[in-house]
Amino acid sequence: MKYQISSGQGPAECELTVKRFLEYLQGKYRIEVLRIVEGYNKGIYKSVIFETKDDLSEYIGAIKWVCQSFYRPTHKRKNWFIDFSMCDEAFSIVFRQEEVKYETFRSSGPGGQHVNTTDSGVRAVHIPTGIVSCCTKERSQYMNKKIALKQMEQIFNDANMLQEALEKANMWKNHRQLERGNAVCVFQGYNFKRI
Repeated sequence: MKYQISSGQGPAECELTVKRFLEYLQGKYRIEVLRIVEGYNKGIYKSVIFETKDDLSEYIGAIKWVCQSFYRPTHKRKNWFIDFSMCDEAFSIVFRQEEVKYETFRSSGPGGQHVNTTDSGVRAVHIPTGIVSCCTKERSQYMNKKIALKQMEQIFNDANMLQEALEKANMWKNHRQLERGNAVCVFQGYNFKRI
């Protein structure tokens, strides 16, 4: 499962909380960090996306850290909030040529005597998904087959790029949706102890 820890639009203290919470999770669970957005100061993070096989649903929501600011010692505020959320799993369609079935048919259009005598049109069907690509541009069945295959590869590439863009948009939306208050989990002090 993919998860995101986000400081929202919080100050550097919230970004430090993201780093501390990530370290806390790494100490308890097996985590593979996928993406880090660096914070305002060196060594802290605005957002972290990671993957784990463990169920971390108990942490989903607002995380609160009660601590005096490292960056502004005279600052009155002592409560720093971050967001912990689950990311939607993006799926990518893997294209394999051996999963494509080819059908031939007679092309129509200008071409003189050649048109109704050979099956030069090609229809490529991706069996697992049912995606179809047809080509009748060339007089050669071989060339039409190559073009239909390229068109199908492009369809898969476009679908995967769209899915990736949607995933990024959802992650950015999660980054902006930080709820302060009503914390699911509270940590306290410089040593980031859970209470």
